[in-house]
Amino acid sequence: MSKVTFNGEYEFRASKKMLFPYINTASGLAQWFADDVNINADKEFIFLWDGEENKARMAASRINSFVKFEFLNGDEDDPNHVEFKLDMNELTQSVYLRITDYSDMDVEEAQELWDSLIHDLKEIVGG
Repeated sequence: MSKVTFNGEYEFRASKKMLFPYINTASGLAQWFADDVNINADKEFIFLWDGEENKARMAASRINSFVKFEFLNGDEDDPNHVEFKLDMNELTQSVYLRITDYSDMDVEEAQELWDSLIHDLKEIVGG
């Protein structure tokens, strides 16, 4: 199956500073993104979904701005990855979480998954 890129944009009524821990820490990600998230001695994030472990490394990060995870169980030359980017609309003061998900999922499946995950995150942060 070929990989596709899903791009999603979700509006939050919360600050970038408040949202950032939910996208860059194991405890924050475990609340909405995965069943559980741990970090091993090699600083790899271990995401647990449906009893299956998926290792990822934080490939890039900027405080209160963005995080990119590259998944390690797969194609080393073309790894699956997910990027979370926080942008603020100066006019409306709304914060947007922009998601780029590069994986084997088709776009419709990815849209449903992300809509559900973001719904959970909004319930947590109240935004």
